[in-house]
Formats: sequence, structure tokens, C-alpha cells
Amino acid sequence: MIYLFLADGFEEVEAITPLDLLRRAGKNVQTVGVTGKIVNGSHGIPVTADCTADEITLDDSLEMVILPGGMPGTLRLNDSEAVRGAVAYMNERKRPIAAICAAPTVLGGMRLLEGRTATCYPGMEDGLHCANASADPVCIDGHIITSRGVGTAIPFALALIDVLCPAGTSEKLAESVVYRK
Repeated sequence: MIYLFLADGFEEVEAITPLDLLRRAGKNVQTVGVTGKIVNGSHGIPVTADCTADEITLDDSLEMVILPGGMPGTLRLNDSEAVRGAVAYMNERKRPIAAICAAPTVLGGMRLLEGRTATCYPGMEDGLHCANASADPVCIDGHIITSRGVGTAIPFALALIDVLCPAGTSEKLAESVVYRK
């Protein structure tokens, strides 16, 4: 199970791209509405979440948590006890935690990026709190995966597939969606 958290004001492309590509790769991804079952993206696109934050279970079946960016969605993710609890749970077990755009600042605020290489939306690097800030499209440092924004959503999703799936899966999937690096 993978939880992809959604809060009102999330960036639609940063959420739907990894959701779509991970499901194409055969992964069980559940969208989790932090602000309700219907979650409105930052560009006015409503999404019906698979479940709400009070319905999630943190157990050994949880493979990854994903935080899309967007404003004010990232602020709402940061304020959510369910999100912070899931991130802490995964961090304690060194299981994959992924965040894109402004959302790596949630991890930074939790002091999970200290000494790690991480990336985020340009201009938000101060929110990474003692990380080695990178301008790379995607950074993987241990069990934490970060990415920069809408324009890096496909490389981000493919990196998540690389972490979770057998070798070669992301290359085959990239070819099937006509993505060229």
C-alpha cells in the first residue's frame, strides 16, 4: 500500500502523475484526503480521495508515503497530524518517503533532511533545514525522495517506480507513455 496525501490547494500534476504511473506499474496507491473526501487542487480541479486521513492504517503493508506540493496544500499537509504521523512512522522504519515541489519543506520542518541531499521548488530551499540543497530534478538520499515541481513530475514518478519495482519497470513504463529523458 502507498498513501498519497491530498489537501485542499495541492498541485494537481504533482499528485496525479505519480498516482497514474505507479498504478500503471501495478502498485496499490490510495489517495488520502486530509481536508475531506473531496479535495480541491490549486487550479480548481476537485478530486475524490479513496479515503480520508482518519481511515488510514499505519502497518507493515505501507510501502511509501507521497506528499505533492502546491499552495496552500503543502501548509495543510504540514498542519495534519495524520500526515506527520505517517511520515514519522515511515522514517522510523527507513521506508520510502517522497515529496515534490513545496512538500519537501514538510520533511525539512520535521528535521528529516539534515545532512541529506534534497531538492524542492526554487526559492523554498530555506525550508529544507540543513539539507544539502540541490537543483537536480529528483534527489534520492537513503529512503527520502524529493523533486522540484510540476515539470519534474514524470521523472519523480519514475524514480518512485525505480525504488519500489523490479529493475527495468520504469524504463518500460516511460517508453509506453512516450516519455523521453
